[in-house]
Amino acid sequence: MKIHSAIPDLRAALKNRGKVVFVPTMGNLHAGHIALMQQARQHGDTVVASLFVNRLQFGPNEDFDSYPRTLDADCQKLAAAGVDLLFAPGERDLYPEAQQYYVDPPAIQNELEGQFRPGHFRGVATVVLKLFNIVAPQTALFGKKDYQQLMVLRNMTRQLALPIEIVGGETVRADDGLALSSRNGYLTADERAEAPRLYRTLCTIRDAVRAGERDFARLERDAAAELNAHGWKTDYIAVRQQADLQAPGAGSPPLVALAASRLGTPRLIDNIEF
Repeated sequence: MKIHSAIPDLRAALKNRGKVVFVPTMGNLHAGHIALMQQARQHGDTVVASLFVNRLQFGPNEDFDSYPRTLDADCQKLAAAGVDLLFAPGERDLYPEAQQYYVDPPAIQNELEGQFRPGHFRGVATVVLKLFNIVAPQTALFGKKDYQQLMVLRNMTRQLALPIEIVGGETVRADDGLALSSRNGYLTADERAEAPRLYRTLCTIRDAVRAGERDFARLERDAAAELNAHGWKTDYIAVRQQADLQAPGAGSPPLVALAASRLGTPRLIDNIEF
């Protein structure tokens, strides 16, 4: 695996490499990231990963400075997964001057995650568009665990007519159901034992809807109360349409239940499609 930090060097390395598949990450890689890398191989000739902790998507009181940075271990995992090229820029490589042009997603950026992380999706969309312009992939993969992010980026790619196919990778879970996340490392032993309740709560919503329940507001309230009764501090639990994350409409559209809740210090997110 070749590693590049400078944009011109990466572009030169990508010449005549066939169909390029891109997996952007912020590092501190776990099995979920590696599953995306392995899936990427099925979509093209050259697999490119990136490692960059993007300041633009962190709020002023979030964990940008303390976010785990594990470059050496990440490089070993990526090489073992068969990644061909790694783009690992520094801030000055990606932002040689203060970023003044931004991608501003539509109103959905201010709901769900966006309500609690103002400006987050603006920062995500901006850095991803910039990475797309640098790597010029034909396909890009993003994990479904960050469901709203996947929808925002898929719609951005379509509306800006980018010649890139966006592929969603299934969430990878521990044996007890907890979605793998870089932030799971912040959990204490007791919190780690409690953490799978988030996924179980979403499964309860799914099962109730499949059984015919349509009072989504009650399901959301009951689910939040269940978590909070066990020491969680819930930001939201919501049942939405998969296509646009709007409230469920008439008929039986494909749905997704999404949740974000804090357990001790870490803020965990998860979702389940049905």
